[in-house]
Amino acid sequence: MPGELFEDTVVIRDQKEGTQIYNKGNFGYPMSGGGLELDLIEATFLLECERLQITKDGAPISFREMFCHSSEQYDRFDTSYLVYRDMRNRGFVVKAESGHFDLSVFPRGSTMSDSRPQYLVRAVSERDVLDLEVFSKEVSHTEIKGKKLLYGVVDEEGDLTYYHMSSKDPGGKYFHSSSKNIARGYLIGERVLVFEESQIEYLREREFYGKMMGSVLQLSLIECCFLVEMGDLEVIAQTGEKMSAEEMMNLGMRTQEEFDLRLDAFRDLRKRGMVVKTGFKYGAHFRVYNGSPEDDHAKYLVHAVPNRKTMMWPEISRTVRLSGGVKKDILFCRIGEPIEYLEFKWFRP
Repeated sequence: MPGELFEDTVVIRDQKEGTQIYNKGNFGYPMSGGGLELDLIEATFLLECERLQITKDGAPISFREMFCHSSEQYDRFDTSYLVYRDMRNRGFVVKAESGHFDLSVFPRGSTMSDSRPQYLVRAVSERDVLDLEVFSKEVSHTEIKGKKLLYGVVDEEGDLTYYHMSSKDPGGKYFHSSSKNIARGYLIGERVLVFEESQIEYLREREFYGKMMGSVLQLSLIECCFLVEMGDLEVIAQTGEKMSAEEMMNLGMRTQEEFDLRLDAFRDLRKRGMVVKTGFKYGAHFRVYNGSPEDDHAKYLVHAVPNRKTMMWPEISRTVRLSGGVKKDILFCRIGEPIEYLEFKWFRP
C-alpha cells in the first residue's frame, strides 16, 4: 500500500486503500474527499510491518530512512516508538498525543468510533529523571478525565516495563484517642522506655505504639514526638528534666536523617486512623496497617519524600519490585500542602 511522506505526515491518497488500513487497525485519520493521513509513528510502524510502502519525491524510502526522518521531526521519537510498537503488538489501538502525554491507548478490542481512550501514556527512558511535582499534576489530570496514567519505561536494551500511577487516600480504623492520664517515658539513648503497666496498656494494647521489651515498652523518637505533641506523653531526659515537643524534635533531627519528613508523614497517617510501624527491613520509612497489626498484615509501605523530590527510574523499579515481592503496595508520601500519597504499581498491559 503506497503512502507519500511529507514533513510530519504520510498521506495515502487512494480512498479504497486508505479505508482498508483504517478499518483493519484504526490507523490514521480519514481525509475529507477520501484518502488517509498517518502520523509519523503510525507510518513507521506500518512500514516496519511491511503493510505500507512510503515514497518521498517519488522514490521509496527504507525503514532506516523513515526512522531517522521521524527522529529529526520529533524529540525522543525512538522511545515513544518502542512503547507504541509494543502496545500495538499487544492488540491495543494506540494514537500519538500532543501536549504533555505521548500516547493514548484504547481498550483492547475496541475502536476509536465506539470507545474513549483508557490510558494516557508517558514514554520514558530508564535514564530519565521523574519530578514528583510534575508527576502529581499528571496523575490529577488523568484522573479528572476518567483515565489511567501509565508510564512505559524503556531500558537500554529496548525492553519495556509499565507502571500504573495513581493517587491514594489511605485510611484506617484506629484513630488516636487521648488518655486521661499522661504516660511517662524515660529517654535512654535514642529510645524512650515506659515502665508503668497501666500506661503501657493504653499505649500498646489500645493504640499499638511501641514494642515490648520484656515488661517494658520502648517507643521510637517519631512516636514520642507525636505523643508529646498530642499531650499523651511526657519524656524525662537523663538529667531528670522534662523535654518539650520542640526539644524532642531537635533531638530527632540531630540523630536521624529525614526526621522531619518522616514525622510529617507519621502524623498524617496516624490522623487518618492508620497504625504506623517502621519499614526499615522493607527499604521504606514505614509499614502501615488499616487495622490491628496483631490481626492483619501491613497493607502499604510508605516512603516520605519532599514536595519537589526528583527520582531516577532504577530507584523506583527497585522499590516497586521489593514491595511487590512482599505483597504490599508502595506509596510515596509527598510532603506539601496538602500531603498527598502517590502509588507506583507494576502493570502488565
